[in-house]
Amino acid sequence: MSTFDSALLQQTLRPATPAGGGLLPVLPALAPLLPDGALRRGSAVSVPGDTGLLLALGAGGAGAAGSVGEAVGGGWSAAVGLPDLGLAAAAGYGFDLRRLLVADDPGPHWAEVVSALAGAVGLIMLRPDGPVPPQLAARLAAILRRSGCVLLVAGPWPGAGLRLSVRSGGWVGLGAGHGQLAGRQVEVLAEGRGAAARSRTARLWLPDEHGAVRAVESGAATGTGPAVGTGSAGAGSMGVGSMGVGSAGAGPGEGLAAGAVPEHLAVV
Repeated sequence: MSTFDSALLQQTLRPATPAGGGLLPVLPALAPLLPDGALRRGSAVSVPGDTGLLLALGAGGAGAAGSVGEAVGGGWSAAVGLPDLGLAAAAGYGFDLRRLLVADDPGPHWAEVVSALAGAVGLIMLRPDGPVPPQLAARLAAILRRSGCVLLVAGPWPGAGLRLSVRSGGWVGLGAGHGQLAGRQVEVLAEGRGAAARSRTARLWLPDEHGAVRAVESGAATGTGPAVGTGSAGAGSMGVGSMGVGSAGAGPGEGLAAGAVPEHLAVV
């Protein structure tokens, strides 16, 4: 966007009403990673390096995130500075695309966009356009606390009390020159300060063959064929589904499929 009118946005969107006892639910597979088993409203969480994990973390609260206009409890959320976000993947994880506000390229106005949206939605996914000064992060943290909005940042964030990252992982389903991707297994690490000071890890399907997020059962087979893209960065550019493997046109960090729809074919 070339210009941004925050006053107009604030007039259009009615402030959200936080609910749920100060906690925003997450998908069951992710709950063991969090001190409260959920995201604390008004907090900022750092999720560097893996857009799939960012989506999965926000998807559980999509149905209880907040409100816009008259749609109280409608699960409104927003994505700011994420032009490569796979909307098919977001829908597969549980986001209602009719209640997802998207600001693809706010440029230097990203902080102003976040400030305005925090009073109208319950969940914001953000990728800043550069390093975030601690003073700016502190100012936005105060806005988040007042509004009860949760901020999930695709990158580092000064003062974040919680950080989730993919420590290792890979796609499964390929044979020797044949087959199709059937899912991705990852090990997720959660660390932070205060109640999150004790590190936690979990092995997850992110996603499984149906596009869902679930825990890897102890002793379960890892799938047929060798894994590919064993680093979290390398896993971010392939789609999964009935069309097999594809990476043409995939952007950095655009890494998950929803059901049988390869994410890199999603319209964004």
